[in-house]
Amino acid sequence: MPEKELERIAENAKFVVSGYAFSATEDGNVSILNLEHPECAMVVNRAGEILETNMDSIEQQLVLDLCARNLQFMEM
Repeated sequence: MPEKELERIAENAKFVVSGYAFSATEDGNVSILNLEHPECAMVVNRAGEILETNMDSIEQQLVLDLCARNLQFMEM
């Protein structure tokens, strides 16, 4: 992914924590992108359930923990 695209995603994210950009999707879910490894992404619903991901199980748990601790900051 081009550097400019990563910068745009980070700037438009609701928040960035530990190198992960958390963005709201149009359907009310949360899109999470690893900015250091943009090939790794996840989509979760507002209850924190994984809808789609290509992350390994360790990274999934890390991201779900970050999401749970910071979801209240996601104004949608």
